[in-house]
Amino acid sequence: MSLRVFCAVAELKSFTAAAARLGISPAMTSKHVMHLENRLENRLLNRTSRHVSLTETGQLYFNQVRQMLDGLEEVEAAISNVTVMPRGTLRLSAPVWVANTLGTRLLAEYHRLYPDVTFDLDLSGRIVNLVDEGFDLALRATAPGRLDPGLIARPLSEIEFRLMGAPSYFARAGKPLVTADLNGHELLSYSGMNADRILALAGPREDEPPKIRTLLQSGNETLLHLAALEGMGLVFLPMWMAQPDIAAGRLEVALPDTLKFSVTLHAVYPSRKYLSAKVRSFIDFMAVRASGFFGE
Repeated sequence: MSLRVFCAVAELKSFTAAAARLGISPAMTSKHVMHLENRLENRLLNRTSRHVSLTETGQLYFNQVRQMLDGLEEVEAAISNVTVMPRGTLRLSAPVWVANTLGTRLLAEYHRLYPDVTFDLDLSGRIVNLVDEGFDLALRATAPGRLDPGLIARPLSEIEFRLMGAPSYFARAGKPLVTADLNGHELLSYSGMNADRILALAGPREDEPPKIRTLLQSGNETLLHLAALEGMGLVFLPMWMAQPDIAAGRLEVALPDTLKFSVTLHAVYPSRKYLSAKVRSFIDFMAVRASGFFGE
């Protein structure tokens, strides 16, 4: 019981709110947390009259205990033949481009189905350590060989990328008609993408790959998208993200029959065992909906 009380206080950042959720008194809530701290001989929570926060030790403890309790709840439900409704905080690491109209639409749609689940999203673009940092799962768009072999990866959707630029850029630099025409052009490059390799694979095998200069490199796809709209250079963008700009004439695809490639969007998580209802429901939801959004 003390573990459940501690996790409720850590999630809600309030002894009073945790007590209300669990149906016990605030005084008993405090006693449970103090019991844990005394047993561990470590302070888990910082307390002031207005604020409750996790200590560094408390954060590490919470990351491990929360996942354990989620799994325990699933086991108990299976034994009792009871359906556990998704609830709690879903800690999710995702690409920067989730902060986009379509990405947020997916989150809103999931929330309408499962209103008791809240989100804690990391959109920094870094590859997080799911276990050590306490994340439930990650969305990663990459080739399967680049994923950590110690993790479970479920394919969700293929995402097609094309090379494109703004009309103002093509007016200044010229629009390439064949791969060789890319020589001297400027590229807005995603940090996690080997653009030189893509360009080398795109042209005829007997030709030298075009020499293209990287003008801007960033791990933020949204920045590259906006820079392309300003006419700064060419960029590889997923078609689902660029489609509204292409339809409106703000972006144009270059060499549509030659320069294109796809990556797979995966749901990545630590283990198949005892997946919590919130994690399982989100993965299943994305498996159904992602291809309709990102595969367009």
